[in-house]
Amino acid sequence: METSRRTFLTLAAAASALALLPVDAAVAQTGAIRSGASVAAAQGLRLTNLAHLRFLLADVPVAASAAHTTFGIDAAPVVRAPWTYADADGAGGFRRVGGGSLDSSTGYWSQGAFNADDIARAAVVFVRDWIATGDARSRDDARDVLRGLAYLQTVSGADAGRVVLWQQQDGTLNPSAIPVELPDPSDSAESYWLARTVWAFGEGYAAFRNEDAAFAGFLLDRLHLCLDALERESLSRAGQWVLSDGRPLPAWLIAGGADATAEAMLGLASAAGAGDDRSRAALETYGEGVAAMATVPRVGWLFGAVLPWTGSLGFWHAWGAAAPEALGRAGTVLGRQAWTAAAVADAARFTPQVLATGGPHNAWAPLPAEAQIAYGAHGRVAGAVQAAASGGEGLRVLAGLAAGWFFGANTANVATYDPATGVTFDGVETDGRVNRNSGAESTIHGLLTMLLLDANPDIAAVATSITGLRSFSGLRAVDAENARLSAGCTVVHPEGGAWTGEGNLSGGAFVQVPAGEWVEFDVTEAGGILHGLVWRQAADSGEAEWEVLQGGRSLWSTRTPAGGAGDRGLTEAEGMLVPQLLGGSLPDGPVTVRCTSTGDLRLDALVIQPQVATAVYATTTGSAVLYANGSGSDARVTRLAPGDGRAYDAGGSQRGQAAASGQVRVRGEGFTITRS
Repeated sequence: METSRRTFLTLAAAASALALLPVDAAVAQTGAIRSGASVAAAQGLRLTNLAHLRFLLADVPVAASAAHTTFGIDAAPVVRAPWTYADADGAGGFRRVGGGSLDSSTGYWSQGAFNADDIARAAVVFVRDWIATGDARSRDDARDVLRGLAYLQTVSGADAGRVVLWQQQDGTLNPSAIPVELPDPSDSAESYWLARTVWAFGEGYAAFRNEDAAFAGFLLDRLHLCLDALERESLSRAGQWVLSDGRPLPAWLIAGGADATAEAMLGLASAAGAGDDRSRAALETYGEGVAAMATVPRVGWLFGAVLPWTGSLGFWHAWGAAAPEALGRAGTVLGRQAWTAAAVADAARFTPQVLATGGPHNAWAPLPAEAQIAYGAHGRVAGAVQAAASGGEGLRVLAGLAAGWFFGANTANVATYDPATGVTFDGVETDGRVNRNSGAESTIHGLLTMLLLDANPDIAAVATSITGLRSFSGLRAVDAENARLSAGCTVVHPEGGAWTGEGNLSGGAFVQVPAGEWVEFDVTEAGGILHGLVWRQAADSGEAEWEVLQGGRSLWSTRTPAGGAGDRGLTEAEGMLVPQLLGGSLPDGPVTVRCTSTGDLRLDALVIQPQVATAVYATTTGSAVLYANGSGSDARVTRLAPGDGRAYDAGGSQRGQAAASGQVRVRGEGFTITRS
């Protein structure tokens, strides 16, 4: 997963014999997961192995009705769908299971055996593998899974065009799962699974239009039926805005999210590229909305990332990871330079910060937390690969670093993907525990990543060189309740817990700081960038006065609002929890940061971002280091490991070599990668 030197391995682009071996033979040939990746890299073999995804596939009987049918159902009343989960059986194998609990008397799961989200994304995997290899089996799998997805789409009545989420093993649809999911019934409004259906139908249409005109025409008709439904809801609100804690955000995102909308955009971009004008128009509209969710790197949080949800200005999650890829692809198709620039900012500015916090945590809420999953790792890789088409060459190296998560660059130091079997583990917990189950979502996003690596041998060489994550130095939060408090301060543990409705309080508490009272933090990070985390309320409630002291002398000070979040709009709760950039930088030596209230202040934490955050990786040849500069000024920092490297600017373009001395040069807002 890593680094930037001229001696990167080059993988052959030819199709691999390994992927075509039976699983047992592949295991015997490659051994453990780590050695499997090494053998694939050394021999130029494909990393993509569809064996586990095919293990998850089931034949599903279907019958035509007024509301649900599919292509060729009379001649072929059986479709294919992947089981939702696969639990490790403790003996090296897996047991396929559905969602929820199983009723032994009916054989039904309380949710279902199969779901539209995974069916749609599995179809994308098979389509892309067929395009990459010409494999007729992948083409046939793609056709059967797309037929299965089409059956879930409602084709008549008020809900026409929308999609039922859950399906039982005997083909019965389950519009209302237990526990209840929204929308309920699942085809009563637009949804994430409708967006993913657009993704699959769009890529399927583009792939089959020169292979099977009748089937491609069917997919295009179903894609247009999706657009009919979307035009009744999100597309009908094009150009309208909603308030989210006083900030206007686009009202025309699918299910209120750039996350869902971005996945639909991937399919629309494929269909538009294949000549469908209706998809092109929808892509234009949705792209405007997703681009409006981009953040500005220089104002601090969220470091250029695209926000995934209109319901919070302080919450990012891995399910929003497709946004930079979608903006990059749509920007290329439609010639929208501002969109590709947003994709580059997300990849070049946010991804290094993600890696420097230990990898793709599932949520920044607003601080990095939760498990790391394949979904989030794939999004970082795909976004960087796409952004590299318009940004600098360093983004390709960065994509390799991000893909290293699958080969050991995670908090468990365990490879999460096995090229011998096609298994991707379900995730890595914050304490390093590995979830060794391998359900459909993890399998799919692992394979989508491997398809990218197989198509980009230079990136694959970086990724497969990684063997572990030695250290990282990203964001550090000092909870206010653990700092020094003046006598009038009160520690508050909300009854509802850490979740405010828009984000999580660090440590599950905040400090109530009345006017004139203060909180003091001890900080030792030289050059650190400070962010104040205040639970701001809607009304004006004074300010937080921040002062940096050293040896009793004031070095610099600034003020941030304690309230004034504005109209909550569509958010679930009053107030907002978003880190506020304090400005200035920290000198060498320990300092005290004092926060004094002028009114009613709810202080959660002081967040310290290193001026140059780092991630150090073990590799097959030694080590590799990522240095990510969060400030606008060039920096020189102590070299953490031997090796040569290159410095890249904020767009990923090379701007010289890393210094040959004991220090490393890191461009302002850019990154440097070294390797031994």
